[in-house]
Amino acid sequence: MSAIEPANETTISPVHTTPADIYLSVSAADKVAELIAEENNPQLNLRVYITGGGCSGYQYGFTFDETIHDDDTIIEQTCSNHQSKIKLLVDCMSVTLLKGAEIDYTSGIQEQFIIRNPNAKTTCGCGSSFSIDDESV
Repeated sequence: MSAIEPANETTISPVHTTPADIYLSVSAADKVAELIAEENNPQLNLRVYITGGGCSGYQYGFTFDETIHDDDTIIEQTCSNHQSKIKLLVDCMSVTLLKGAEIDYTSGIQEQFIIRNPNAKTTCGCGSSFSIDDESV
């Protein structure tokens, strides 16, 4: 789960709108459910986070996490089978930088998770790091 690049088309449908207004696509939920099934651990959730670094100042990260912290923002999305649900966890530090972001998954020639982040002022060529306008957060 690494490369983050822009996609051409997708349908984003928010199921649970949080104060952060972060949206997770059904396609991303389907892929996360598939990966969780491969891990054989239904207690896993997808965590997205932002760290300092990368060639543009900040970089995105994804990991699986069983632990939901008290200050996590939780975004739930129902999968396309209308039965399974996954949870996206965002820590309190990253939530501000992801406000209004859309997290999607594309498949085809290159399969990848994509973050469309309206807070990103610039992104680097690899798509996994970005910078922000300090006045926007």
